[in-house]
Amino acid sequence: MSRFRCLVAIGLVSACVIVSADDWPQFRGTNADGIAGSTLPTQWAADEGETQNIKWQVPIQGEGWSSPIISNGQIFLTAAVPVDEDKADAAKPTEYSGGGGSRRDDLTSTTFHYDVICLDAATGKENWRRTAKQGRPPMPRHSSNTYATETPVTDGKSIFAYFGMNGVYCYDLAGELRWQKDLGSFEMRAGWGTSSSPVLFDGKLYIQVDNEEQSFVIALDADSGEEVWRVNREEKSQYSSPIIWTNSKRSELIVGGVVYRSYDPMTGDLLWQLDMEKGRSSATPIAVGNRLFVGTELRNRGGDDDGGGFLFAIKPGGSGDITPPNDATDSEFIAWKTDSSDIQMASPTFCDGHLYFLERRAASVTCVNAETGDIAYKQRIRGARAFWASPWSDGKNVYCLDTGGTTYVIAGGAAFRLVSENVIDEQAWSTPGIADGAIYLRTLSHLYSIAEPSKSSE
Repeated sequence: MSRFRCLVAIGLVSACVIVSADDWPQFRGTNADGIAGSTLPTQWAADEGETQNIKWQVPIQGEGWSSPIISNGQIFLTAAVPVDEDKADAAKPTEYSGGGGSRRDDLTSTTFHYDVICLDAATGKENWRRTAKQGRPPMPRHSSNTYATETPVTDGKSIFAYFGMNGVYCYDLAGELRWQKDLGSFEMRAGWGTSSSPVLFDGKLYIQVDNEEQSFVIALDADSGEEVWRVNREEKSQYSSPIIWTNSKRSELIVGGVVYRSYDPMTGDLLWQLDMEKGRSSATPIAVGNRLFVGTELRNRGGDDDGGGFLFAIKPGGSGDITPPNDATDSEFIAWKTDSSDIQMASPTFCDGHLYFLERRAASVTCVNAETGDIAYKQRIRGARAFWASPWSDGKNVYCLDTGGTTYVIAGGAAFRLVSENVIDEQAWSTPGIADGAIYLRTLSHLYSIAEPSKSSE
């Protein structure tokens, strides 16, 4: 076994000791890596002529690209619902067709209620729905975004729902409000809205609030909502989510930006920083054992924002500025650097020693050797539409959901092989939640439970 694979195995085993494999408590799962704890189905269909491996499907009222999370046999997700039902269709996010898209200033005159929803994972039945807030949005959003894009997080006792500039709300599992907190409202780049999801660790809730006015990262006490610490950041609007990286030396709060930074989760003290050479932090980083992989999206080649697009593999124990000097591709705390990963909006996943990145508009997948940074392949997926949802893996295959609702399953490893195509003919941007062998896939209007009969009957 290679040294990297050994470190990966140690990291994954230690994580499984403290977290139930049957839960999916936050954006991209227990370790924020999109890796499922059990084997997943590779075939399903949900059209009028055929239904295969669809355990149930239920309509979801309101807009929202937040991912479903699963805990104790219950599914939790958020939605923003226009009070005037006649405005519901006009308020829905539209398909992104390239270019800059459009800014929806008109929605700031529409009253929404911001809902936290609980469903039974076995049946899809709605157990409860709570309105956290009702009012007009404090800012416009992109036509393809929603006012409920941030994924909630749970510690198994409470649900923490963050609605961007509309505040953060804590409920118990029965739907009783425990506390709420207003973090302020700040202008976002080009009126695109927000998307960064919160993360929990050691009794604290961490939220990245990067914007055009005063960016900061904040730690709240999970029991009371009281502020524990706040650190101002020299960043503008970013869209990735923070993660906790627990490695062989310590636990770190990793926060993306033009400069990637690691903070002490207990105090907010800066541990290290890495200059990403411009770009935009849209994809959430991924940690696999003793390696952290971070990157920024290449923007506007030849323009004012030229730069970025790099992917770094970081080793534990760094301090201060760990940026490699003089365009070097490695250093004491950098294992390797590449500019060929095609990291964009979708966050990467890991399978069979490789990282997988989805290029948005070209609908292609890039496979990178996680130990060396070498590109194993870049492959356009024939027939696929754009990729916004993040890929996920069950350790054997990698699942790629396009905006048209089709999931392409590819085999893990260094050679591209398409295993299957699974069609649900609905707009889909939300990254699915996974628990106990089932995929919970959210489209524009529905939530689907996808599971093989042997799994769904357990």
